[in-house]
Amino acid sequence: MTDSNTTATDIDPATIEVVRNYFSSAGEEMHNTLVRTAYNTIIYEILDFGITLYDKDLTLIADSPGLSMFLGSNDFGIEKGVERIGEENLEPGDIVFLNYPYWSSGHVFDVLLFAPYFRDGEIIGYGAIRAHWLDLGAKDDAYILDSTDVHQEGLLMPGVKIYKGGEPDEELHDILRYNSRLPNKVIGDLNAQVAALRVGERRMVEVHEKYGTDTVEACIDRILDHGEATVREKLRELPDGTWYAEDYVDDDGITDELVKIGLEVTIDGDEFTVDFTPSADAAEGPINVPLGVTQTVAKLVLKILTTPEEPPNGGHYRPSNVVAPEGNLFHATYPAPTFTLWPAIHSIDVVFKALSQAIPEQVAASSGADLISLMIYGEHPETGQRFVEATDEGVGWGAFTGHDGEHALMHISESRVKNIPTEVFEHKVPMLVESYGLRQDSGGVGEYRGGIGAEREYRFTAPVGALTVCKNAKTERWGVGEGEAGAKHDMVWFPDSEKELHAGTHRDEFEADEKIHIKAGGGGGYGDPYDRDPEAVRMDVKNGYVSREAAREEYGVAVTEDGELDVDETESLRS
Repeated sequence: MTDSNTTATDIDPATIEVVRNYFSSAGEEMHNTLVRTAYNTIIYEILDFGITLYDKDLTLIADSPGLSMFLGSNDFGIEKGVERIGEENLEPGDIVFLNYPYWSSGHVFDVLLFAPYFRDGEIIGYGAIRAHWLDLGAKDDAYILDSTDVHQEGLLMPGVKIYKGGEPDEELHDILRYNSRLPNKVIGDLNAQVAALRVGERRMVEVHEKYGTDTVEACIDRILDHGEATVREKLRELPDGTWYAEDYVDDDGITDELVKIGLEVTIDGDEFTVDFTPSADAAEGPINVPLGVTQTVAKLVLKILTTPEEPPNGGHYRPSNVVAPEGNLFHATYPAPTFTLWPAIHSIDVVFKALSQAIPEQVAASSGADLISLMIYGEHPETGQRFVEATDEGVGWGAFTGHDGEHALMHISESRVKNIPTEVFEHKVPMLVESYGLRQDSGGVGEYRGGIGAEREYRFTAPVGALTVCKNAKTERWGVGEGEAGAKHDMVWFPDSEKELHAGTHRDEFEADEKIHIKAGGGGGYGDPYDRDPEAVRMDVKNGYVSREAAREEYGVAVTEDGELDVDETESLRS
């Protein structure tokens, strides 16, 4: 089909859907290419990446999420990257490398590569891929927990062409190699991102050649306008008002003092605003959040509230607004350290906490708080090679009206992210998983019970270093209505030994046969626990989610030793 002066109103719905799904499929093909070619398990097993496609105006038209927090950050990062390079300076085959956190909107190891896509000498769109790399010469192995300025966090690239005209810049490649403790994996992951970007380029050019650029752009206009209209319609169905909520981050990595997350959520007609001004000022340690990540928090909540079933596009986010003054915890500026930006993850729950005051029937109770990342590093005793491996633990999700919370899922900020299969982890790291299961009684009580968190005990078989990243192990979560909070996170280092300690974010060294026991938090409950169906409580006891003691004390339900419901005693307890 040749190009023509097609307008959005000329396009039939079938063509629009074909084009929309073509872009979505292109994103998935990029996803598959990255997973199949990446070198580190954080990418190909955990899926710690985000893939996005944009039109020529840098508006999101499709994505393939791994870590959902990356997607809005890509929006911000590519705008800053193109602004720095200059659209007029981009050429076919170029790929730009950006990890300067205030522009890329991530920490230094979350490397954003993006490429302009050309047809007949004109830019028709862009592809972007952000993925977590293993090392770029930071002050510590694996992850940075106590930096006090960004220059301690690794090599910074402010938006440079790693490929020029389709050819690699070998000098920049050498800079990457010689600034990493794991050069082969770093270059391997770079090549995987490049390969995936090239797939996106081929697919975008194909659809433009098949339908013509005017037709494709007219379809995109309709897709974006429909996305915006749908979200605004859903917002108008919600009550207008402003609601405040707060919670705290355990520490900033330098001191043990709590750090405040305070925010106001406003719905005004068909506009949605999250104001982070009440939050703490910038922290000394690396928990500061770049503005693009903060914008992602609002975008993610808005999407969940209004159009959770629709593939995202830039139109969905036009009603989203964020206020975060420079120098605030949620608007990091140079040289503030940003490596452990966990407040962004936790603030998603705090936004929902604010909204629970307005629409409790549409909002779940608190999840089991932020994700728990365990990283293990060192020299492998069998290969002699340096390694860095990581996994996350599943938290309980909050209950909501009519439904119990889900068990042991990745935090909502992570979307499609997984943890590493035990067999893979034990192959990569000198350790054994001694036990792995659900943490009994961790779900918050309520008419609808909060989800159960996971717990796992690791025993190391050789000396290694390890760290955990968790910033919400001190403060209580929350339920909705008369529902109660789920259990808090608990990381037990060196359990059952003289060295035993309980710490959320921590780094330590292990000898063979020493252990770490991780207990993930549970989701909050919803409603009065005495309104929970006694048979549901009995089944919770049978399944091991709730102990007989907790059933009696928290729910007023008596379950016999052989797992039967004691009706008479239950009636007595509840009366």
